Amino acid sequence: VYVNAVGAQDGLVYDGGGYVFQNGRLEHEAPRLRAGHTSCTVDLDRTLRLRAENTTWRMDCEEFLEEHLPVPTIASSGTVADSTDLQYPRPASDSFFLPPAGDPARRSRASVLDELFEALALGVKDYYSKTGAFTCLGIALSGGRDSMLTLLVAWRAAELIAEERNLDSPTGLVQAFYMPSRYSTAGTRGAAATICDELDIELRVVPIDEAFERETEATREMLAGEDPTPLTRQNIQARLRAQRMWNWANTSGALFLQTGDMSERAVGYTTIGGDLEGALSVIANIPKTVVTALLERLGEAHDLRGVRETLATAPGPELDAEQEAEAELMPFDVLDSCLWLYAGEKLAPDEIIHALPTLFPDVEVEQLQAWVDRFTKLFSRSIYKWVQAPLSLHVGSLDLDRERALQLPVVQSREWQDD
Repeated sequence: VYVNAVGAQDGLVYDGGGYVFQNGRLEHEAPRLRAGHTSCTVDLDRTLRLRAENTTWRMDCEEFLEEHLPVPTIASSGTVADSTDLQYPRPASDSFFLPPAGDPARRSRASVLDELFEALALGVKDYYSKTGAFTCLGIALSGGRDSMLTLLVAWRAAELIAEERNLDSPTGLVQAFYMPSRYSTAGTRGAAATICDELDIELRVVPIDEAFERETEATREMLAGEDPTPLTRQNIQARLRAQRMWNWANTSGALFLQTGDMSERAVGYTTIGGDLEGALSVIANIPKTVVTALLERLGEAHDLRGVRETLATAPGPELDAEQEAEAELMPFDVLDSCLWLYAGEKLAPDEIIHALPTLFPDVEVEQLQAWVDRFTKLFSRSIYKWVQAPLSLHVGSLDLDRERALQLPVVQSREWQDD
């Protein structure tokens, strides 16, 4: 008999579930991610009978080994293949984070994604309910993939909260804000409005352009007339949004949810004091490729047009004109593979370069090498950002949280990587 705790404690999410096995056969399986009790009836006499039979078999085996010569063993001293000729094993799903989509011998990808979504929602619900300090959930919604997934998790968590409190509906438990600038596009704005309409979530639009101009001018004065760098101008926008979310959360008593994913956090594609802000980080343990897979699954399962509109746009923070994340970093499937091999498998950069051609045979080795070098540099230089991030939900084996997984120092030399 196996039982497990269910529910969230801080960032840990216990998935519950349980099993009853008899003589190696599964007799009963309890539902996961749901508190409660369940039972089944087993025949203990059958167990006693099988144990007696197994004892007889074991005695026969021992008698045979005593009376007969052991099975001969053949040793080979031949040469083995050069390890440099061996290819790194390619995952059946072409992803280190997702199971194959159509393998009948394994759980379906859809069921894995559904359970992951429920685990995230349970984590938010229990943090909210057990703390008892908040009135609602708040999200800065950009219309992009990360904030879209966070909104859907919050929406599901609100359903669980309403169910727990015997409320008629979760309406009013989630509040979303869209804070556009001159760089915000009609596509993301439309996606944000559509999804909030579909989920019956209030969306308040609060532009930041005027405040952006004031803050840019104040920064220019501090620089003795020098213009802020383009990166600073991007970060000003992110920090304005975070400040407004904190001000709203302080006044309304809301739980401000941070929306960043694990891939972008790993390489520092985030702003301290900006989009890294929040009280609870919902998807910080979810790589970008899984974020996309979850959205595809949720959009299909619930027929959400807002999700389809978001997926139709290229990922990007919209802090500058025509800004695309993959153009500034690298393709996210490559980035996530580097993340798994480097942080998960602890491979050295040259070993990653040897492994990637198996996963991406259509990409030139020189390009893969450039991406690996860029990833490892950004990864090492971004650890100081991770330690300033809010508490995050832990739902995977690979995590950037130093208390649970990667115990890396903030300051470290890269000489060993550059040699």
